[in-house]
Amino acid sequence: MDQTRSERIRRFCDRYYIERRGTDSEKWDLLEEKFGDKDLLAMWVADMEFRTPECVVEALQKRVAHGVFGYSLVPDSYYEAVIGWEKRHHGYAIKKEWLRISPGVVPAIYWAVELFTKKGDAVAIQTPVYYPFRCAIEDTGRRPVAVDLLYDAGRFSSDIAAFEKAIVENDVKMYILCSPHNPAGRVWSEKELASQLEVCRKHNVFVISDEIHQDLVFAGHKHIPSATVSGGRYADGLITLFASSKTFNLATCLTSSVVIQNEALRKKWDEYMNLVHHVEVNVFGITAVEAALRGGEEWYEGLKEVLYANYEYLARELAQFPKICVAPLEGTYLAFVDLRGYIPKEKVHSFVQDECRLAVDYGEWFGSGWEGFIRLNLGTSPEVFAEGVGRLTKNLAKYM
Repeated sequence: MDQTRSERIRRFCDRYYIERRGTDSEKWDLLEEKFGDKDLLAMWVADMEFRTPECVVEALQKRVAHGVFGYSLVPDSYYEAVIGWEKRHHGYAIKKEWLRISPGVVPAIYWAVELFTKKGDAVAIQTPVYYPFRCAIEDTGRRPVAVDLLYDAGRFSSDIAAFEKAIVENDVKMYILCSPHNPAGRVWSEKELASQLEVCRKHNVFVISDEIHQDLVFAGHKHIPSATVSGGRYADGLITLFASSKTFNLATCLTSSVVIQNEALRKKWDEYMNLVHHVEVNVFGITAVEAALRGGEEWYEGLKEVLYANYEYLARELAQFPKICVAPLEGTYLAFVDLRGYIPKEKVHSFVQDECRLAVDYGEWFGSGWEGFIRLNLGTSPEVFAEGVGRLTKNLAKYM
């Protein structure tokens, strides 16, 4: 790493890294309940140890100082901030009337499954994938159809033939797309997206496009919003979900975006929301998101530099173990690591927790058949991350 880059990363971490143990942090203070051991080094759940930008803190302090937290409108400035960010960063020209607000991407997935499918309907996912997708399908009485991604020495790709076959054989009604893909770290090219979306269009499959990691994309790759693929050919058959929660560490501000270009679908969505979610907007979430999108650009660029440096360190350290595969990180701040070359899949839990003393997300959480993989969170300081990687390498050396 060149000295200038190293200094920038150090300055960012000195300024924003924060110790989160004992602050009711799910990542750190749920270890006993989740893993049965409170003394593990937390490298799981997609949450970061970085304070949000000063502009967000200042905007929230100003709002709190106002002292009135009654019923509030969503200001035009909020919509302008969201629309401006999407246009600048992703080339997606959203109209205000297309935008709806939800308290999170996951709740919006649940609602969309309920609204656009019927009980017993088949819903497709491409595994390994973010586990709430399956939860949303099963919890609403739908039937999950899992299609494994192709996997070759760490790199994942979509098996279009298998995807279409599963859709036809199971009479699939909906597909939940993860773009960028968590945990595979893939940023789908426009050609790859078009292949998936064309199959869905051909077989009348409605698409939920979860794009929550859209901003965390690294050099050489570009996030393509699903609604813009092939000149917008597929926009009427999908809804897009995204948020600033991953980008700016704002998860509990409970403010996400739902973009619905099709007017009939928007009407259907609005009618459904009146039944299931007739509540006021979160004024603090609106305030935080707008402030981040307007003033958080420098912080955002600094964050990406830290995340990618952590990934490079991981890949470099694990390169000494030729049978370990680290998925190339194109997007997200989550690294997917295949330990099966050294650790039998049935022993991965004991290896990671008992020997390495780490808390991670395990491969099988993302789909059956992915035992032996672990997902590591890159969103922490290089020092903390190096400690975790060091524990891995030290104990892997015993198995060479």
